[in-house]
Amino acid sequence: MLVILSAGIAPGLALLSYFYLRDQYEAEPVALVFKTFMYGALITFPIMFLQYVLEVEGIIGSNWSTAFISSGFLEEFFKWFILMFAIFQHVDFNDPYDGIIYGASVSLGFATVENILYLIANGVEHAFGRALLPVSSHALFGVIMGYYLGKAKFSSKEERRKWLFLAMTIPFILHGTYNYIFLAETNWVYYMVPFMLFLWWLGLKKVKSANRLTENKYKTELENEII
Repeated sequence: MLVILSAGIAPGLALLSYFYLRDQYEAEPVALVFKTFMYGALITFPIMFLQYVLEVEGIIGSNWSTAFISSGFLEEFFKWFILMFAIFQHVDFNDPYDGIIYGASVSLGFATVENILYLIANGVEHAFGRALLPVSSHALFGVIMGYYLGKAKFSSKEERRKWLFLAMTIPFILHGTYNYIFLAETNWVYYMVPFMLFLWWLGLKKVKSANRLTENKYKTELENEII
């Protein structure tokens, strides 16, 4: 059991540490990052219950609806809701890159519990594949969501709605596409490899862009202080 727990937790913590250390400016409070991670872990159970109900009641009956509604929409909406409710107005969310840290944190909390449950049911031999695909994809969905939340936080009220909408919509579409490849394609690996490369490219691009936005924010604040 200890081996399964270690294998289930390690990828999430490694990825969270990676994105945490990519912050080039003010480090986020570890306690708040951990709390956000735990929020993500806790929402796993209501999401799984809703997915079970949708399946049993026959509401979800196709690969498309399973991929985009049961998985993509439900999971990304709960993450987005937690970030909006618990983090968006928090005093420590004070620069654009912070959105990436908290987005990755809530996503990896969810992915870690999901990963542990999967390994308990199917065996620790799946740990490497799970780390490469589901856990890392959840991290990247969170990074992308967090990037747009960071844009929203430091944008005008007129633009905020657009960024908040994109923070939910783009991860939802990417997540649904990821699941649809698994469910609908027999030779899914030929589609999944380029999709994951694209996802990593997009996620790292958002990391770089968020750090640039943070740099500009601090430069502007410094110039205003000098004036």
